[in-house]
Amino acid sequence: MPDLAFRARRVLARIVGLVACPLLLFAAAPIAHAAPAYAEYLDLPALNAAGERGGGLNPALPLDESMLASALDQVRADGLPPSRYATLLRQYWLVVAARNAEIDLTAWDPTRGVAANERTFIQVYVNYQRLAMGKREFWWAGMAELAGGSFASAFVDLDEVAAVFDLPGLHRLGVAVADLLRGTPPELVAGLPEEIRRFAAGAPRLTAADIAWYQTRLMVMQRHIFTDLVSMHEAYTERGMSGIDELFAAGAIDESARTAWRSIDSGTREGSIDALTRMADREQNQIIADQWDATAAGRGETGRVLTYASTLLGKSAIPGVRAPGVYAPATVRAEVGGHTLALRTPLPDFDWADRDTRWAYLLAELIPRHIDLESDPAAAAAVLGEPFSSKLIRGRLGSRLPDLLADLGSEWAVVN
Repeated sequence: MPDLAFRARRVLARIVGLVACPLLLFAAAPIAHAAPAYAEYLDLPALNAAGERGGGLNPALPLDESMLASALDQVRADGLPPSRYATLLRQYWLVVAARNAEIDLTAWDPTRGVAANERTFIQVYVNYQRLAMGKREFWWAGMAELAGGSFASAFVDLDEVAAVFDLPGLHRLGVAVADLLRGTPPELVAGLPEEIRRFAAGAPRLTAADIAWYQTRLMVMQRHIFTDLVSMHEAYTERGMSGIDELFAAGAIDESARTAWRSIDSGTREGSIDALTRMADREQNQIIADQWDATAAGRGETGRVLTYASTLLGKSAIPGVRAPGVYAPATVRAEVGGHTLALRTPLPDFDWADRDTRWAYLLAELIPRHIDLESDPAAAAAVLGEPFSSKLIRGRLGSRLPDLLADLGSEWAVVN
């Protein structure tokens, strides 16, 4: 009997062991946690931040606003550092900005050409107007609509936006300048800026392909500015300084940009002036500076022929701003036949694509005159409130060409 009892206890122990061992192994194994739903949205690069293609900043991110908002709510609740969800954050504000501007991000693709981007091209400036009229402290948005829109309108034909640039008009301008150069003493011509001689030689030879390339370059820069600065405006509108601080913590903006929004948040005139200057500096010297450099260097000398054409034809809708050729006319002096003669021209002696001279022009003309405008609420409401389509029509090359040609004939003068 004792042996039987002993064997029974051993069998029972084995049975218990067989049952217990898997349970012990299960208890010792680590518990697997499911990855959060937003995990695939973390640590993504902003592949399309420069605005070269359609869609958002990274194809791994949705363009659905509610999905992006839900993911942001979760990462914030889980206490993740903003640097890990920077592109997700930027994508959300870009989608919000596009929705408020009535722009389809998927269709907004500069590589598809001007005809496909016709509505969006104009809608960007209409949206600047909406921002400026909606919050009167958004001075940069007002300047972007008046200065940027009028700069572009020199090339826009509302009846056929597929032909944004007036190629025959540019040819006629180039021929007119070339004729004037031929009638000017060579000693004086030699002293003119290279931009003028290059334009006279190159403008009559511009092709439709050259124009299409330049159109695409301008549309890329337009989308880049929207992606950066308009998204910030939406973040501030919806969340105030907390929205701006989150962008800063994510590394999406720098200290100067955050200071600009603090200046706006101060609610003072001085703050608005500071923000206007800082945002213009960010736009011209950070966002699109490299793109202007690349455009000017593109297609041999054609890039600079077209960037100089932009300078020559640019006339801001901000009241009181002098056209580039009036602000800095090309004037030279030289010895001709034993006499000192001077050549006075109505053509600008700088190219808008060059960083230093572009910024000098903004500081001397556009920014001060826009401050004057915004300092007069009644005048600002009237100018900013005018439909953008009306401003666009006035700036068209076809409308301005007779005056431009007349200016060339009357203001190009050789004097003692």
